Amino acid sequence: TLIHGVRDMAAIRQLKATHTDSVSSEQVDNIRRMLLAMVDDFRCVVIKIAERIAHLREVKDAPEDERVLAAKECTNIYAPLANRLGIGQLKWELEDYCFRYLHPAEYKRIAKLLHERRIDREHYIDEFVSHLRTEMKTEGVKAEVYGRPKHIYSIWRKMQKKHLAFDELFDVRAVRIVAERLQDCYAALGIVHTHYRHLPDEFDDYVANPKPNGYQSIHTVVLGPGGKTIEIQIRTRQMHEDAELGVAAHWKYKEGASAAASGGRGYEDRIAWLRKLIAWQEEMADSGEMLDEVRSQVFDDRVYVFTPKGDVVDLPSGSTPLDFAYHIHSDVGHRCIGAKIGGRIVPFTYQLQMGDQIEIITQKQPNPSRDWLNPNLGYVTTSRGRSKIHAWFRKQDRDKNILAGRQILDDELEHLGISLKDAEKHLLPRYNFNEQDELLAAIGGGDIRLNQMVNFLQAQFNKPSAAEQDAAALKQLQQKTHAPQNRSKDNGRVVVEGVGNLMHHIARCCQPIPGDEIVGFITQGRGISVHRADCDQLAELQSHAPERIVDAVWGESYSAGYSLVVRVQANDRSGLLRDITTILANEKVNVLGVASRSDTKQQMATIDMTIEIYNLQVLGRVLAKLNQVPDVIDARRLHGG
Repeated sequence: TLIHGVRDMAAIRQLKATHTDSVSSEQVDNIRRMLLAMVDDFRCVVIKIAERIAHLREVKDAPEDERVLAAKECTNIYAPLANRLGIGQLKWELEDYCFRYLHPAEYKRIAKLLHERRIDREHYIDEFVSHLRTEMKTEGVKAEVYGRPKHIYSIWRKMQKKHLAFDELFDVRAVRIVAERLQDCYAALGIVHTHYRHLPDEFDDYVANPKPNGYQSIHTVVLGPGGKTIEIQIRTRQMHEDAELGVAAHWKYKEGASAAASGGRGYEDRIAWLRKLIAWQEEMADSGEMLDEVRSQVFDDRVYVFTPKGDVVDLPSGSTPLDFAYHIHSDVGHRCIGAKIGGRIVPFTYQLQMGDQIEIITQKQPNPSRDWLNPNLGYVTTSRGRSKIHAWFRKQDRDKNILAGRQILDDELEHLGISLKDAEKHLLPRYNFNEQDELLAAIGGGDIRLNQMVNFLQAQFNKPSAAEQDAAALKQLQQKTHAPQNRSKDNGRVVVEGVGNLMHHIARCCQPIPGDEIVGFITQGRGISVHRADCDQLAELQSHAPERIVDAVWGESYSAGYSLVVRVQANDRSGLLRDITTILANEKVNVLGVASRSDTKQQMATIDMTIEIYNLQVLGRVLAKLNQVPDVIDARRLHGG
C-alpha cells in the first residue's frame, strides 16, 4: 500500500503552478487521489517530498529550463505541503534549492552577505548564548541554548515581505532554547526579557495559539549587546521534534499498530483536515472552485477567530464576516444582514483579524445579494462561500424568471388580444418546450427575444405587425404636427410636442437623464425613443429620417431613476474600489454593475460603474466627489451611457 500511495502522489505533478491555468476535472481527481493516499499513510508524503529533494540535488548541473521546471513544481506544491504537515526539516531544504534555481542572482547575493559576516556573527552569538546559559543555570532552568542556522530563502522572503535591507533583519542572528518542560519555556522567556529589552510587535506565542500545521514555539526578538537584534525561539523537546519532523514524529508502528492510534491529537487533526477537503469536493460547483479551496487550505495563511460561545474557527487569511457566516452554515450566510466584532458593528468588507470574536446578525428570511459574488467589492473571498451563494441563486433564479416571464407574456398577449391558452399551443412547440414553466422561465431570463416572439404570434393570429402599427402612429403624428401644438405628459416622465399618449422609452445609446437636453425619434414598433440632443446615434437617424424627429422635454413631476455609466480612471491601489463605492453609498446612489480592468505595466485602473441617477444635479455632485478621491485621475459620465 505504501508503494501505491507514492505512485498516487505522483499525480500531483500534473497540477499547474499558476492560478490562471485552466483546470480540468481530471486534475481535480488527481488532487482527490493525492489526499486519499495521504489519509491512508502519511509516509508516502514524506517519501515523495524526499524524492523531490533528491531530484533537486541531481538537476543542479542540468540545463536551466529543467532546473526551473523542477523548482516551480516544488515551490507551488511540495514545499507548501511539507509546511502544512509540519515537516520543517524538509521544507527548508526544498525552499532553499528552489530559491537557488529560480532566483540565482538573489541567492548568491544573500549567500555572499552571510559568508562575509559569518565570523563576526558567530562570535557575537557565542557570547550571547554563553550569557544566557549562565543566567538559566543560576535560575535552575534546564534547557539547551544554541545558535541556529538561517535559511537563505526565509531571509529573502522576510526582506521582500517587510521591505527591509539585509542589515535590518531581526533573525539573521538567531538563537534557539530547547527545554524539557513547558514551564521551563516560560521561565526561560522571563529570563530573556529580564536581561534584554524585547520588541513587543515581534512577540508571538505559538504554544498558546499553534499554527495550522501544528507548529508550537515561543518567538521573541530582543536587543542584544550593542543594540543588535536577536530572534529567539523557545520550545520543548517534543515541540522541536514536531517542528522538524511534523507527522513523522508520530510514527510509532508496533506490530500492526496504526498511525492514527499512535499519532495523537495532531495526527487526528491532520486526517480530519484532509477528509474535510475530500467532502468539500462534492459540494463545489466546478473544478476551479475545488482547486481554489485546496490551494487555500494547503498554501494560504490562516486566521483564527472566535464564535460568541468561544469556539475557535479556522479560516483563510483575508476572510470576511460573510465567509465566517457561510463557514458556520449555509443558512446563516443566506440570512446574514450584519456582523459584530467585539460588540461593534463592522462592514461586510472587514477582514477578520487573529483573535476576533464575531457575532452574525441574521433575519428570518434568506436574502443574499448578487453583489456578494463580485470579487472587486470584497464581500466574500472564500470559494466555499461563493459556491454556496451561487447554489442559492441557481435555485432562486428559475422561480423569479418564471414570475417575470408570466408578467411579460401577459402584457404582450393583452396588447395583442390573444389568450394564454391559445398562445401556448403555438409557443411551446415553436421553442421546443414541454410545459408552461419552461417557456416562462426562458422569457423571464431573456433567452427568448421578445420582438421575435411577438412577430411569430402576430403571424399565427393574423394580427397587425409592428411596422403597420408604427405606420399608423407616424401618420397620426404627422397630422398632429400641423395642428395647434399641445403638450401631453406621460405620467410626468417626458413631454413630447404635439403627441398624445404615445409610448416612449429612453434610448440605450446615450441614456439621457433629467436635466439633459432631449429629442424624440419615432421608431418602428416601440413608439418614441428619447435621446440626448448631442447623441451621435440620433444625428445618424436624423440624416436618414428627419421627418421622424420630434421635440421633447422632461416632465415636471418626473421622479424615477435612469441608469448610466460612469468611468473612473485612477492609479491602481489597494482599497480604491472600496473608496469609490463608499461615496456612492453615502450619496444613496444605486450601483447596478461594476466592471474594472487594470494595466499592470502602467499601474492604472479603469472602473466602469452602471449607476441609477435621478437628475443631473446628483450626477454632478457624485462626479465632483469621485474626482477628489486620492489617486483618481478622472471621473466622468460616458457619452454613450
